[in-house]
Amino acid sequence: MTRFTPAELEAARDRLVPDVVADGLSVLFCGINPGLMTAATGHHFARPGNRFWPVLHRSGFTPRLLKPSEQSELLSYGLGITNVVARATARADEIGPEEYREGGRLLALKVARLQPRWLAVVGVTAYRVAFDDRRAQVGPQGRTFGETRVWVLPNPSGLNAHWTVETMAEEFARLRAAAGS
Repeated sequence: MTRFTPAELEAARDRLVPDVVADGLSVLFCGINPGLMTAATGHHFARPGNRFWPVLHRSGFTPRLLKPSEQSELLSYGLGITNVVARATARADEIGPEEYREGGRLLALKVARLQPRWLAVVGVTAYRVAFDDRRAQVGPQGRTFGETRVWVLPNPSGLNAHWTVETMAEEFARLRAAAGS
């Protein structure tokens, strides 16, 4: 794992992290926003304590545990990654409601263009704010974007102590079954 100095991580705030997307994906995973480690490496969910990659594997979406640097392999499984907000921050609480709502508007346009079968937002609070749905819970949502259905997943950040790797993998597996992946 590459080590970055605090100054290098801070400089990463200005970097955009490219989406891993294609038309017609089975599931487009949507993070809240890139963390500084993700921005520094250019790889989604790159922070060592983030549980996205282990959960993705344990849930059966991938046949082996992928490293963040192998994110492009997701496309071969009909999966992709984007974010609600493109701006990198050290913490998600640095993002205000207006930025979430604008991110939700842009995400809806992206989904309309790419037409995945499922949009999976990882983070119920981000989903609630971005789409003005205060009652949203983890699981399938009533909202659709055209033909794209929406599922809210728990945030895989290591800071989310309410969910273990096992319980997150169970929820991801529910989505995988619904998606037919």
